[in-house]
Amino acid sequence: MNLWRLDCGVQTLLVGGDKNLPEVFYWGKRLPETDDLREIWDSTRLDYSGGVLDGVPPLSICPEVSKTFAGYPGMRIRGTTGRRLQPNFRLADAKYTETSLILKFEDLKLGLAYSASFLAHKATNVFELSASLSADIEILVDWFAAPVLPATQTAQKMIDFSGHWCREFEKQETDWSIGARLRNNQTGRTGHEHFPGLIVPALNCDDTQGSAYAWHYGWSGGHSMIAEELPDGRRHIQFGHAFDSYPNPILHIETAPLFVSYSDQGLNGLSVNFQRHLRDKVITWTKGSLPRPIHYNCWEAIYFEHESNNLSEIMELAADIGAERFVLDDGWFGTRDDDTQSLGDWEIDPRKYPEGLGPLIAKVNQFGMSFGIWFEPEMVNLNSKLYVKHPNWVLGTIDQILGRNQLVLDMANPGVQEYLFEKISAILGDHNVTYIKWDHNRVLPHVDAAQTYGTYELMSRLRDKFPNVEIESCASGGGRIDFGILKYSQRVWLSDTNDAHERLRIQHQASNFLPMAVTGSHVGPRECHTSGRIHNIKFRAWVAAQRLMGFEMDPRELTPEELSSLKKITQWWKDNRIWRHDADIHRLKVADISITAEIQISRNQEKFVVFVGIAETSKWSCPIPIQLTGLKPDYIYDVTLLNHHEKTTASRGGSVFDKGKISVSGQYLMSNGIILPSQFPDRMWVLEGTQ
Repeated sequence: MNLWRLDCGVQTLLVGGDKNLPEVFYWGKRLPETDDLREIWDSTRLDYSGGVLDGVPPLSICPEVSKTFAGYPGMRIRGTTGRRLQPNFRLADAKYTETSLILKFEDLKLGLAYSASFLAHKATNVFELSASLSADIEILVDWFAAPVLPATQTAQKMIDFSGHWCREFEKQETDWSIGARLRNNQTGRTGHEHFPGLIVPALNCDDTQGSAYAWHYGWSGGHSMIAEELPDGRRHIQFGHAFDSYPNPILHIETAPLFVSYSDQGLNGLSVNFQRHLRDKVITWTKGSLPRPIHYNCWEAIYFEHESNNLSEIMELAADIGAERFVLDDGWFGTRDDDTQSLGDWEIDPRKYPEGLGPLIAKVNQFGMSFGIWFEPEMVNLNSKLYVKHPNWVLGTIDQILGRNQLVLDMANPGVQEYLFEKISAILGDHNVTYIKWDHNRVLPHVDAAQTYGTYELMSRLRDKFPNVEIESCASGGGRIDFGILKYSQRVWLSDTNDAHERLRIQHQASNFLPMAVTGSHVGPRECHTSGRIHNIKFRAWVAAQRLMGFEMDPRELTPEELSSLKKITQWWKDNRIWRHDADIHRLKVADISITAEIQISRNQEKFVVFVGIAETSKWSCPIPIQLTGLKPDYIYDVTLLNHHEKTTASRGGSVFDKGKISVSGQYLMSNGIILPSQFPDRMWVLEGTQ
């Protein structure tokens, strides 16, 4: 019998078995060092009753049909003739350290080798799991899961996130029941539709208390997830590349990293683990990416109409407001006057820029801003020089449905990769560019892992050649957000909507996995271009200030009063960005469903900021207390309502903050909370606290 133990922060993972594939027989709150692993193994063996097999089929890290496992197997593979293969693996090697476990298994008869890796990131309380499969002769792989973990039987629900364009990170709660919940994203990219994460809270768990478990599959090419409850009561979770991601015979397959974590501090505990792990372990920060700069993006100001005088006026105003990076969006290349043409023709448009981009960038730099530029490398228009020359570079059939008037380039084609590398390198090499907004505006015609690996390869080459150029992952907004793409990028565009009302919810739910440091959020136009809503500048600015702040509107529309308000909030963001870069975001449990609130807490718990968004009219006539979380109970905090001056006629009585600050304990703030003035919908209260 082989038994292994890995500890990671507050959690313990126990793996065990004989010579066959092992199982995770415990995952949860950290166990005492004195626990006997064999005793725990024996205590987790199951009894069985009549009408079933004379034994309980193992729920291993890759459940096998050959072991009579009747649920979803961990792999579905075939020979090239189509014959189903049912491996029977035996342990060949085990490498075990305090922070890692690597297991290798073989099926000599079928010529297969399976490997599973478990890595404990103790600093962030996250386990990283992966698996690989190699064959002596080519095989067809229909499904291959990362190491499979059990799910707690104390849970009633599972939580995941769906959505669509301009409505990303829509929280979904599904009841557990006998059978399987299958999520199979066939779009070929991470997708608005199915964020590759899952949360399983134990009974009575909420954001601030209780036990919970979470999975995130760090892959950008579409995933499949299986959450199954077997008739015998056991539950398991599987993540892997989307079904049929390998349409052709192969000799080797690897899963993406599967990041998993346990928390005994509610869903916020999980959020903190994933936020820290992404920020501190996955991201490679560039020379100019810290401290995080304020963006100005010109898209919703000019769209495709690049006129030098307008751009000059806009950049001067943007710099005056506080922008530190100017991003030239779509429309600078080929004959790109609309979205029907020139994708793939990555050469500067001489009509719009007769002297090239040099004079524009020089002016941007004169105003104290760095320069960023938009690309959509993986796409091509039918109306383009590239397509006319290389129609065979397109992924899928020519009669497929277009998406935003474009087709997808085959990123597995070395010729495509080389062409894009040369074209992008020429722009970056000839100009002072510090940032790429890397877009991906349509789904793939079919799922294919090679497409994603090709994109990773191109990004990796560009990162090696231009290590100080930051990359933002954008895919019609939040269509490609995952820990896989963020290995090559430093920022995500969370949504194409700059509607502060929508953003309030999207940012709130995205904090389950994403820290402030990577999450772009812009102050949009007075009338939102994606929803038609009109919001005042203070609400728009405070919602953007919750994350990586930027502007994306025509600043010439701002009144003097609006300009003054935006400048003040922008300066506040700059004054606090250093400590907030490392801050933990906790969602607040608020009884009033009209409120969406969060607290961002410094790592030493000496500072905090609370954002209280009023999304709709309350059912109560008086405001109720907002209970904080994550503070030191015995610290005395000075608390200020930063934007007290934004009181409206919704508040007819007095407020404790009318006198200025209050000084109370962290315990009081968490136990009783703070009562804020009454406020109209689509407004934000901002509280600051200092020990």
